[in-house]
Amino acid sequence: MLKLFFGLLLFINFQLKPAIGLNFDTSDPSVSLLQNRISNNFSKKYCNAIQNGFSKDEAMKSAIIKTENIISFSYNPQKKWIEKSDLANQIALQVVNNCGPSFGLIGKDGLNYFKSYFLEIYEKTTPDKNFSR
Repeated sequence: MLKLFFGLLLFINFQLKPAIGLNFDTSDPSVSLLQNRISNNFSKKYCNAIQNGFSKDEAMKSAIIKTENIISFSYNPQKKWIEKSDLANQIALQVVNNCGPSFGLIGKDGLNYFKSYFLEIYEKTTPDKNFSR
């Protein structure tokens, strides 16, 4: 009977004061906005280069360098919080949505391919730089 009483007491306590979750979303909206601006900028530059007849490697290098130059001179303190992998995901999504179907990038396979391709070329093009720092 005592166990039932304590069980009921604990149940009522948790109903009145639910346990705080361990997984908090600590992302800053300004970081997300900056990341979105960077990925939009990159996507426009890459898609325009492809439409102008650049090879995919030339378009990628050109878009990376132009976007990196813009970010390097940005005084936005939020850029240090952008993760390269998150940015690569966002860039892949933008490119696949904006111009991917015109050169065969469709769906999840297209996203995964472009993300890995972006990261590979990015490391070769700017080994000592980082989009976000």
